[in-house]
Amino acid sequence: MTAEFARIGIAFERVVAVDGSNRPELEQQPQHPMYGARQLSSSEIACLHSHRACWSIIVQDDAPYGAVFEDDVVFSANAGRVLAGSGWIPPDADIVKLETFFSKTMIHRTRIFAGHGFSVFRLCRFHPGTGGYIISRQAARDLLEATERVNLTADDLVFNPAFSNLPSKTIYQLVPALCAQGQFLGPMAAVLPSLLDQERDTKWVTSGLSTKRRRPAAEKLRTEAGRIIGRVVDFCKFRRRTIIPLDSPTPRD
Repeated sequence: MTAEFARIGIAFERVVAVDGSNRPELEQQPQHPMYGARQLSSSEIACLHSHRACWSIIVQDDAPYGAVFEDDVVFSANAGRVLAGSGWIPPDADIVKLETFFSKTMIHRTRIFAGHGFSVFRLCRFHPGTGGYIISRQAARDLLEATERVNLTADDLVFNPAFSNLPSKTIYQLVPALCAQGQFLGPMAAVLPSLLDQERDTKWVTSGLSTKRRRPAAEKLRTEAGRIIGRVVDFCKFRRRTIIPLDSPTPRD
């Protein structure tokens, strides 16, 4: 990450991550009921508290926003230009997602230009990953309070509308994305493996929840009908489904 920040010309402060193996008491906290029978892994819990450590720094600072990046992200070649100032951030933004997870999500069609070839759109659906985001001081304070005595994954907390215990958050998505986790970027996957995903997958298989059941034909028809209706509703509400592209890590010609 030192090399990545040097490449884009941005100073940073390293926050030492929470090691779940050294903090067994964190696993004793209740987890959010949205997970049902699935037990969060120690790495997922440690990841949440690592982000909480960053939010604690942000709420104590005078700056209206702070940017948080995990230690396996690769930046766009133009990331330094965007991160050099905050004037492009919409005034009502609580959170701006800078990352792409290369999974389909939904954004509002209204574009706000951010300069340097980037735009921001309201994020209308869960887009996982907390590899890189900007958060306001007030939103950081709200997230700290919401996780004082309950565990959930950091990306669910920040970007999943199903987590409704927070005040309404206004979340934007930067398009194209400013960064992505190295695991998605070919050769970088071997350099920056995700230990969190490995442990999460092991827990999922062990719990038996990964086994797929065969759905009856009637259920498949209802699902497809619901999908078609959802697309009509999205069109009427000026929303579009898309996969957020990544701005190239190599300089543009």
